Amino acid sequence: MKDLWSISTAEHTDGKETIMRRGNVYQIANGYMGYRGTLDEFSSEQLVGITLAGIFDRVGSAWREPVNAPNGGFTSVSLGGVELSALGDKVARHCQTLRFANALFQRETAFASRGTTLTIRSARFLSAETPNLGVIRFGITCNRAATVTIRTGIDGNIWDLNGPHLLQLSAQRRDSVLLVQGLTNESSKRVVVAEAADIGFGEATYESKGGRNLRVVKLRAEAGKVYTFHKYFAVFTDNDAVKRPIVEAAIEAAQRARSLGYDGCLASHNARWREKWDRCDVTIEGDDDAQLALRYSILQLLMVAPVKGSANSIPARALSGQVYKGAIFWDTEMFMFPFFIHTYPEKAVELMRYRIKTLNGARRKAKTEGLGSRGAFYAWESQETGDDACTYFNIGDPLTGRALRTYFRDKQVHISGDVAIAMWDYFRLTGDDSLLLGGGAEVILECARFYYSTAYYKNEKRRYEILDVIGPDEYHERVNNNAFTNMVAKETLTIAIATVNYLRRRHPKELRTLLRKLRIERELPAFQYAALRLFVPGPDPKTGIIEQFDGYLGLRESTIEELKARMVHPNEYLGAGQGLAVPTKIIKQADVVMMLNLFKTRFSSRIKRVNWEYYEPRTEHGSSLSACAYAMVAAEFGNLDFAYKYFLKTAKIDLEAKYKVYVGSVFIGGSHPAANGGAWMTAVLGFGGVQADEKRVAINPRLCRKWKRLNFHLAYKGDDFRMNITKTSVTVASSRTNTRTHTILVAGRPVKCKPDNLATIKYRQAR
Repeated sequence: MKDLWSISTAEHTDGKETIMRRGNVYQIANGYMGYRGTLDEFSSEQLVGITLAGIFDRVGSAWREPVNAPNGGFTSVSLGGVELSALGDKVARHCQTLRFANALFQRETAFASRGTTLTIRSARFLSAETPNLGVIRFGITCNRAATVTIRTGIDGNIWDLNGPHLLQLSAQRRDSVLLVQGLTNESSKRVVVAEAADIGFGEATYESKGGRNLRVVKLRAEAGKVYTFHKYFAVFTDNDAVKRPIVEAAIEAAQRARSLGYDGCLASHNARWREKWDRCDVTIEGDDDAQLALRYSILQLLMVAPVKGSANSIPARALSGQVYKGAIFWDTEMFMFPFFIHTYPEKAVELMRYRIKTLNGARRKAKTEGLGSRGAFYAWESQETGDDACTYFNIGDPLTGRALRTYFRDKQVHISGDVAIAMWDYFRLTGDDSLLLGGGAEVILECARFYYSTAYYKNEKRRYEILDVIGPDEYHERVNNNAFTNMVAKETLTIAIATVNYLRRRHPKELRTLLRKLRIERELPAFQYAALRLFVPGPDPKTGIIEQFDGYLGLRESTIEELKARMVHPNEYLGAGQGLAVPTKIIKQADVVMMLNLFKTRFSSRIKRVNWEYYEPRTEHGSSLSACAYAMVAAEFGNLDFAYKYFLKTAKIDLEAKYKVYVGSVFIGGSHPAANGGAWMTAVLGFGGVQADEKRVAINPRLCRKWKRLNFHLAYKGDDFRMNITKTSVTVASSRTNTRTHTILVAGRPVKCKPDNLATIKYRQAR
């Protein structure tokens, strides 16, 4: 029977790129840090990375990026004086496994040398209970007596893309605890790694050389005897809110873990993961391939969910390394936030608190981008302060090496609306207005102010327009009236008025304080007028096609195959000023279709189908964000076979590691949490047919052919439900902890769901 809770591979070498991709696939994380899926003996040359959330550094004029910590998980083994490595020629067999149930990485490697076989077995996890902590179990066995040397401790040889980011690295020892610490280059923030070990065999000495701080254990291993030890490493930075010096905090955390022991640490870690899966797992009956891919996607999202109280968000490449500068994009709100708001609202609120924390950065950007704008223009690539890490010359030409001017930073204005929509959705779907009162309303109003200040009023047309932007497509820059952008801006203005009206009814004192702070009250009638008058391209009366932007339909027809045949380099970028796609209708990713998916109830099935059929053949799907949008819209109008195809494409992007590694000369390898979120959305919102708003939840299932049953948890307005969907029935189980009765619409039929109640409704699936 296929194990649907783990993945494994026997691969252990095959070149740097394969090792890089495998490091992404087998990574573990706990929100505070990520540990790439590399082997114990690997170092910076094999792209070992312990990437820290929320701490960034810049060296010279290079891109700012997140900081990688020294590797407290390093261990190497020598047999008869010969160092063993999975990169060498002595590997007899190898297997590494990622276990989904508790984000546990395991490896087993047998090395054969001169008649002796030494087997390494190790397991590691980043604690879900104590975010600063990593825990490792390491064991060796020899088939015959042999002389073995184990070197274990902290490897200070750090893999950086644009480093080095830790200066003044120093190695110390406090009794039996090893330390490596350094200061970031830009702001002199301290990063400390402490490692404690529990080794009950051999003779131990210490060595500090070659960038490593190690204990060296020599033993004469008996045949067949298992020698096991445990390692506990703690990572702390100046970002941590601790009352004592972080060196002492790191030492204490490592020692405390050692006193608890491996099993004690694992037990509390496992308990946390059981809670996560109880509320977030999705089960699919009848399709093991889809089940495994979806569960892997959910694991990736749960691993990188920010630590409670951190006000951190999720970078576009998660915590798989320094790729994409560790920046937060629109991906988070549009593709990851829906998973958390529907399953794990406590994590969704952290994503929104990050945007509140970085509001001043968005204000600074609005003032400095030369648009004459006010309010909040959120960064396209956002780091810890919210100032934009995106550069004007963002992509290198792979042939000439010259940097290409792109307009991602200054023209992707839809990001502010993406943030405002998610902020409002948190309130609508949870009923919790504390986020609005804690800065969320301020974010929404400042985003609306930004759009009002940048929109152009056309007297002859009696309407507002938004000009000179980039939509999600990205291959077509500096366009006017992009459908997605204008719709998002219009919605933001509408949300701003709704926010004010709500606060006026429920929290008038707080509203008065906010309006005075922003000096915005006189602008509110203008927001309302602009919301009514802002132009959004609509369906053509004859064809139903929505023009992506002004003039799009007049561009040259082409095909993906034609453009690819004309490429002179496999990494050539199709956009920017002279890209092959620019004069054509070929687009990078879902744009109009993304709008149809985001605003599901505002367009008929016919309009969705017509536009899907028009734009899909013209979409290169050059972004991992694209396939899920097309999958969800296809599910809505009944093309379930295509929806399933693109669901698998989305859910398997990291498992199959078939993604782009370079765009132009820019390295973009890493994991794809937005696609992971897209896989969940396609399964639950697409095939499950879930739509929720402030009034109720509606379910219109459209199970694909293979799926016999779909089961998932849903959080709504502070209450919890378990949905069980077959081709003929929907069963809604209301948690006994629910506080009130909800009406859920199943295939158009209202069903009252009382606390601790089970309701089954028969339905006929639309075809």
